[in-house]
Amino acid sequence: MAHFAELDSNNIVVRVTVVENKDTADVNGVEKEYIGQAHLEKVLGGTWKQTSYNGNMRGNYAGKGYTYYTDQDLFMPPKPYNSWSMSTADATWIAPSAMPTDGNPYEWDEDNQTWIDISGSSAGGV
Repeated sequence: MAHFAELDSNNIVVRVTVVENKDTADVNGVEKEYIGQAHLEKVLGGTWKQTSYNGNMRGNYAGKGYTYYTDQDLFMPPKPYNSWSMSTADATWIAPSAMPTDGNPYEWDEDNQTWIDISGSSAGGV
């Protein structure tokens, strides 16, 4: 089974579907993305990109609301904050500064560009 994500005109994932192996394989039984895409376009219409349930292609398993970045060939979840940047190496969003690793829970304060300790055990941001 292969998984494919349907993209809207802005490369936002609108749904993910499963395609049977017979609908993605060539005459030798080798799975080819373009065969699965053609099958889905014929049956459902739309624009499709293959995604990997176990994450071994295109960074992340696509989910509804994710974006497909053509230049990086990656599916990424929605960007959590405007100040965060994409790490193509591990297909994640990274904050402008690293979250403290003292074991306390933190949340990002976009207005002040800092991590806020939300445990109540310390005086505040880092």
